[in-house]
Amino acid sequence: MTSRFDHRKYRAFPVIRKTDRRWPDQTISSAPQWCSVDLRDGNQALIEPMTVAQKQRMWALLVKMGFKEIEVGFPAASQPDFDFVRWLIEENQIPEDVTIQVLVQARDELIERTYESLIGARRAVVHVYNSTSPVQRNKVFGLSQQGIIDIAVKGARKVADEARKYPATEWVFQYSPESFSSTEVQFATEVCNAVIDVWQPTPDNKAIINLPATVESAMPNVFADQVEWFCDNVNRRDSVTISIHTHNDRGCGVAAAEMAILAGADRIEGTLLGNGERTGNMDIITMAMNLYSQGIDPELDISIADDIIATVEACTNIKTHPRHPWVGELVYTAFSGSHQDAIRKCLAQQSDDEPWDVAYLPIDPQDLGRNYQSVIRVNSQSGKGGASYLLEQALGVTFPRWMQIEIAQPIQKESERREGELNTQDILNVFRTTFMNSDGRYSLAGYQVDKHGSQYHIQASVNDGSQMMLVHGNGNGAISAFADAMHKATGLDAQIVQFDEQAVAEGSDASAMAFVQASIRGSRYTAVSQDGDTLTASLTAILSAINKAMIDSQAVA
Repeated sequence: MTSRFDHRKYRAFPVIRKTDRRWPDQTISSAPQWCSVDLRDGNQALIEPMTVAQKQRMWALLVKMGFKEIEVGFPAASQPDFDFVRWLIEENQIPEDVTIQVLVQARDELIERTYESLIGARRAVVHVYNSTSPVQRNKVFGLSQQGIIDIAVKGARKVADEARKYPATEWVFQYSPESFSSTEVQFATEVCNAVIDVWQPTPDNKAIINLPATVESAMPNVFADQVEWFCDNVNRRDSVTISIHTHNDRGCGVAAAEMAILAGADRIEGTLLGNGERTGNMDIITMAMNLYSQGIDPELDISIADDIIATVEACTNIKTHPRHPWVGELVYTAFSGSHQDAIRKCLAQQSDDEPWDVAYLPIDPQDLGRNYQSVIRVNSQSGKGGASYLLEQALGVTFPRWMQIEIAQPIQKESERREGELNTQDILNVFRTTFMNSDGRYSLAGYQVDKHGSQYHIQASVNDGSQMMLVHGNGNGAISAFADAMHKATGLDAQIVQFDEQAVAEGSDASAMAFVQASIRGSRYTAVSQDGDTLTASLTAILSAINKAMIDSQAVA
């Protein structure tokens, strides 16, 4: 059977033979001018376009984030868009430092209707466009290159003529050669120069030339070459703001926009989280966070990441992928044991007064409102570091390394049993059941410690379940003295292999936690106890280890 998946039906995208390529040597040092097109381009891509209430909510978010230019609709194309623009103006919803932008095709009646929607606006960008690519010229419109230039020039004149009817508004003109990236760069530049000749922009009154990758058809470096060539050959470069509008058909929308900035562009159009037709528009959140991670102020507030996600999802009815760059639910989550261990160690050494440098975390999740509890999550693939970190955060202690190793096995076993993830409470339950279980024959009722020279003597009251025993022992410390006392009373020789005690974080009911590993009858038993008295916690942990050994011996018997 012959496969229908045949690569031979496609042609490689033509590249520009460029010998003076400069953009690869450039760096980005500041944020571009941002323009959100969520309310226009993003909205037209939705199965169910936004309601008025949803548009209002999205508008409020964009303003809150700090956007200074927002494309609010295509008012000549639909009544809801027209009404929304009127609501913004008539209800004084546009802050003084925010400029609205509207889109319109280069057609007289649509341009007239667009200006009607903008009556009373303080400042507005009128964005006019027409298609320029060969496939559009030849197969859609049946026009020559001159025919396309004529449409652009006629539209540019109409935009300028209508603006003069409304002198109270500060007008900014914007032109897009739609499908710029699929248009011969020489011809795209010729069309734009014709429009610039009509508008006669100046350095103090710039026009915007927007270069769209309406359908992403080539690698981002090819797009950068196109943009650099355009910037070198467009007329009145000092009087023109070069804007970029990329799409994500090849998954490179952000990369193409970043490279376009290197190539000389000034402004970026995109949407929050990349909503848009087909595979979506350039994701402003991703690009802004890319800048932020390099120590560059994105000039947008993305610290409200959860608010952004909730609003976009509510307005678009599109869920955010949990692995979405920078803001997805699982982006800062480590299940891998080695990753968890590295993160835990780095966080322990990270100081507030030094540059962020934590393995597997390119930024501090707290900058986006995420806590470290959500960074480390535990499943059957996790190791000692993850569970230990979550327990340490919950209990307010720092586990000794040997205890981290002991913790890992029962946590992994429980995760495998459940065939899923364990949350912090689940991990606490396993820890307490495994290491802090007070069930068993012996319990501590009281004690007295005396020191004679370098030797310690302990006298302790131990309840063995049926009666109270008074036990005595000696050692080079209170811990070893108590182990000696229990050996004499029970015959169980508990050799202390590992011991550690930790002060519990301030605010806890108990002030100390003791960790004990004892070798009893050839096996090792680990126990943990928490108490307001440090020594009581230690002695109780030893009794717990002895109880475990007795339970084991009974099970064998």
